[in-house]
Amino acid sequence: MSIGESGDNLSGEAGGPWQPAPTERVSRPDESVSAHSAAVPRADVTMSDAGVSAHAAAVPPAHVTRHDAGVPAHAAMIPVRIGIMAALHDEVAALVAAMGPSARVYTIGQRDYYEGSLMGCECVLVLARIGKVAAAATAVTLIREFNAGCVIFAGLAGAVAAHVRVGDVVVARQLLQHDINASPLFPRYEVPLLGRSHFDACEALTATLAECATRYLAESFPHEINDATRHQFGVDQPTVHVGTIASGDCFVNDMAGVVALRQALPEVLCVEMEGAAVAQICHEYSIPCAVFRTISDRADDSAGVNFSAFLAQVASFYSAGILQRFLSTYALAAAPDAAAHR
Repeated sequence: MSIGESGDNLSGEAGGPWQPAPTERVSRPDESVSAHSAAVPRADVTMSDAGVSAHAAAVPPAHVTRHDAGVPAHAAMIPVRIGIMAALHDEVAALVAAMGPSARVYTIGQRDYYEGSLMGCECVLVLARIGKVAAAATAVTLIREFNAGCVIFAGLAGAVAAHVRVGDVVVARQLLQHDINASPLFPRYEVPLLGRSHFDACEALTATLAECATRYLAESFPHEINDATRHQFGVDQPTVHVGTIASGDCFVNDMAGVVALRQALPEVLCVEMEGAAVAQICHEYSIPCAVFRTISDRADDSAGVNFSAFLAQVASFYSAGILQRFLSTYALAAAPDAAAHR
């Protein structure tokens, strides 16, 4: 995320105000067995050896990869399980509630992972918390413990590019860490020992998210965000951008910081605190990922004004509406008769 949160209702732990009543909660009764496998075993998990991690014991998830360039983008990769992350509870609360009482919740590393079905897709939702370390740790858990076939991050950001406005949506094509600097040992912005500074989001997922965001703004935004709210936050004819997002463990909330980012990284559209870490983890595990952000502020000295209100009255609707369309698209692509609908 892009601005300093007050901490209100940010708990992702048991008993937080945003959690529905799950059918069953699973904690870590045995450190030798992962929390995911400690529950009633799934059909694809063989727990013959309690010392074997769930990731090693489970049959690798089957998914379709891009072996054929002629496959439509929406069907180019249909993961068995989709991991969805957010930094703040309002950004995924509606989806957690939509899972209903059949959802299972697993507590790992002080985070609650909600596993269930949404829009016909098998999903795991989690509040990652704020910052690159928190996001990276959560992404690893989604991949290793839950066999997520792809990872999607939804959240807020501060605009950096002059043409990006409050209320717009930015979908990442690439992500980098603007605060990493191991020079002179490595070039500035380069992640040591990986030989790269920019991490690509999955082309197919990015295209689908951009399309779903465009549809949300055309179909639901005019009805969900009333005129008074738009006027309050200066949201006027929002649009969707696809490009570079910068992440860092610092809150950019002054114009000098924005100007410095523009000069050093002129391609950057917005700034936040988690996306590039998730993209790096997914790169290292060869898992496709995508990141989209609702612009909440200009990352200047007015960035903290009415943030909680913007999150509740605007951003939470964006996240739910875009992700619901995204999941519906993939459910259709995964259907046996999907070819007839493409």
